[in-house]
Amino acid sequence: MPGYLKSKTVEVLKAILPLVIVIMVMQFTLIKMPIGLFLQFLAGAVMVITGMVLFLIGIEIGILPMGNAVGAELPKRRSLWLIVGIAFLIGFAATIAEPDVVVLTGQIDRVSQGSISDSILIYVIGIGIAFFVAMAMLRILFGFRMAYLLAAGYLVVIVLSLFTPAQFVPVAFDAGGVTTGPMTVPIILSLGIGLSSVLRGRSALSDGFGLIGLASVGPIIAVMLMGIILP
Repeated sequence: MPGYLKSKTVEVLKAILPLVIVIMVMQFTLIKMPIGLFLQFLAGAVMVITGMVLFLIGIEIGILPMGNAVGAELPKRRSLWLIVGIAFLIGFAATIAEPDVVVLTGQIDRVSQGSISDSILIYVIGIGIAFFVAMAMLRILFGFRMAYLLAAGYLVVIVLSLFTPAQFVPVAFDAGGVTTGPMTVPIILSLGIGLSSVLRGRSALSDGFGLIGLASVGPIIAVMLMGIILP
């Protein structure tokens, strides 16, 4: 465990320290923020590093093994509706817990002055990705080609963009991006890999990956539909 903790700490430091160093250089050369705000930044950076280390360890020792186990167990129940339902629930729960989604919806709520509510938007995004996670599981089970599903999904996106109010279009595409965050990605990937690993004659490499790209289409479509339906 100590060696594992050290490796994750080094990994996080390599990711975070360049940003911290750039901000520090800018502080002493160009920006010169108030010292109180700069100290808040340094304290926040320490918290982020600590939190990310613990988060990554938790993902490795808990989330990934459980996702693989759930994905591998579902086909044994021989119930298509159970697989679809569990995939939908896991996709939805992971999305509304995703920190990137929470930040985005909060920012949109503030900028729009409440006209696009964060409480509604986060559930719309969750439903969108949950639906496509369920579709991704069906793709693995029935062997549909990923290219066909992606083409159909983005064709719907293009058509909807012609009718969606202008202020919802950029929000929709950002919603598709933030769902590929540190909470959603490991859960969906491990679920897909676990499912494909127990299917005879299937490859976990070709069937278990690509799920995130497919699932991220869901929030785009969901938010566009929200913009069309809501007044």
